[in-house]
Amino acid sequence: MPPNGMRKASNACGDPIRPFSKERQRSLKQEAPASSGGGRHSRDALQNIKFDHVFSSLQERAIQTAEIATGIKAIVDARLDVFDLGEADGLPKSKVKMAGAVPDPSVYKGVEEIRSYIKRVFDFMREMEARYAVKELNILLSGHKCTTGCIGAYFEGIPVNGNISKYSSGNGEYKAYPFKSIDG
Repeated sequence: MPPNGMRKASNACGDPIRPFSKERQRSLKQEAPASSGGGRHSRDALQNIKFDHVFSSLQERAIQTAEIATGIKAIVDARLDVFDLGEADGLPKSKVKMAGAVPDPSVYKGVEEIRSYIKRVFDFMREMEARYAVKELNILLSGHKCTTGCIGAYFEGIPVNGNISKYSSGNGEYKAYPFKSIDG
């Protein structure tokens, strides 16, 4: 049970790869399986929490982290997937033409619009809140740095500078957020 009877959604990040890390050559969409590190660290951190539901992005690393950490089969939801970098996914950062924080969509096809990304994650969170806010439950959401940052922004609000990554969970870390009760 969450402390003080609060309904909580926790997000765990099993993905140590940041979009456009200095040496990154592989795709976020075609990533390697999780090492035991992220799941093991999450499991250690979450060992005293009984989860009622476990949700994950469709990325193998996030699913593995969720299942290693909880021992529960994750429900996969595409709305928790990584921000789509389009044709820039897998390219070294030094080679990517940027438009602010994301690859320039006029250069790379398929780059997700930031508003669309936030909307899909927030839509998932609104659905979770509508379904589970009236119950005392622990829910684990396993995702990636960008996803956990967006989940944090759902609860904390989007910062004035738009940098939702300030809410991101690191590899093997988690943050807990209470859903607001329907009755107040």
